[in-house]
Amino acid sequence: MDNYSYHFPSDCTPLTNCKSARKPGGSTMVNMGHVDQNPPRDYLVWSLCNTLYVNFCCLGFMALVYSIKARDQKTQGNLQLAQECSDKAKWYNILAAGWNLLIPLLFVVLLVLLLIHLGTSQGSSPGSFDFFGEDGFQNFMKLFSW
Repeated sequence: MDNYSYHFPSDCTPLTNCKSARKPGGSTMVNMGHVDQNPPRDYLVWSLCNTLYVNFCCLGFMALVYSIKARDQKTQGNLQLAQECSDKAKWYNILAAGWNLLIPLLFVVLLVLLLIHLGTSQGSSPGSFDFFGEDGFQNFMKLFSW
């Protein structure tokens, strides 16, 4: 666009103070869409923790993938898809956290039960367990039969 074809209003020229074009008390309003709806959470920190700790059956990794997808969709403005990915990330995190808590808990329970069972009289003297002696393996396997 060349400068010769454009005409400025007579009372307002560039680099001057144009008071007639301004309206006193005017305001600018920007429409941001629906503000009532909270954006979905992405559970990224929870997913990272589940990915780095135990990560049974890659549930923590799946939660991390859906968390990143939810964050990407949220930044692109697609809140419906972001909510779906957020829900999937939340459920994968719940499953991963459940497994991450269940495995050490089962190990501790089995260890306590084994120690209690070994504390009862098991042969020659109380508190001893003859694993390598005669019938040691059979006695050990009796621990797991009810």
